[in-house]
Amino acid sequence: MSGRDALVELTRLVREARRPVVLTGAGVSAESGVPTFRGPDGLWKRHRPEDLATPEAFARDPALVWEWYNWRRQRIAPARPNPAHRWIAAYERANPEFLLITQNVDGLHRLAGSRRLVEVHGDLWMVRCTCCGREDEDRRVPLPVPPRCPECNGMLRPGVVWFGEPLPAEALSRSAEAVRKADLLLVVGTSAVVQPVASFPLLARGAVVVEINPAATPLTPFVDLSIRSAAGALLQRIPLPGSPPAGTKALSPSRPGGAP
Repeated sequence: MSGRDALVELTRLVREARRPVVLTGAGVSAESGVPTFRGPDGLWKRHRPEDLATPEAFARDPALVWEWYNWRRQRIAPARPNPAHRWIAAYERANPEFLLITQNVDGLHRLAGSRRLVEVHGDLWMVRCTCCGREDEDRRVPLPVPPRCPECNGMLRPGVVWFGEPLPAEALSRSAEAVRKADLLLVVGTSAVVQPVASFPLLARGAVVVEINPAATPLTPFVDLSIRSAAGALLQRIPLPGSPPAGTKALSPSRPGGAP
């Protein structure tokens, strides 16, 4: 399918979908300047995950782990939602049955206005007490090392899912149920290698599965439509339900109130 034909087909699918699900990965946030883990500038090129992102690493040296997470928070703090984030948030507002599933922990989807979303790997801006379990959002940059719980003075940990930890059961069940019921699944900016999320598209029983990614992935042979493109460059060209037809007016999803 040619590039123009793919655009026309995706526009039709977006307009006709009644139960759309969007699954996003690090490629979406890379367009906002957030470094990916597996790209040429990936964080794992300089740090081994077993040294910094496991419960064992935190137990062994919490200060080192927090210094690294402070560095990550400092890198991400200036980032702002890009056209892909804003289009996805606008699509949610246009469809009451919409759900966003994201593997990203940078919080940019929330900043763009997404509310019906599942953050399967957690949120970098959340902290959780290792003693009493209290969870709070804390956007201070940097945090004291190590940060302490205001309730019990216990040590805080990042509110993300580390290697070796299971994904939250509620996040998994909600995501799987939505994918099974979906009539359109957009897989956007993900390498499709991190399990179990990489297998979510295989649960889509009645959905048309569309992949949007600059490069082919292990998922590519199994989707109905695969488009080689950066997410923002493509999605901002797709009119949303209720907007003028393509060619009548360029799509420019407005930013929700309060979004930077």
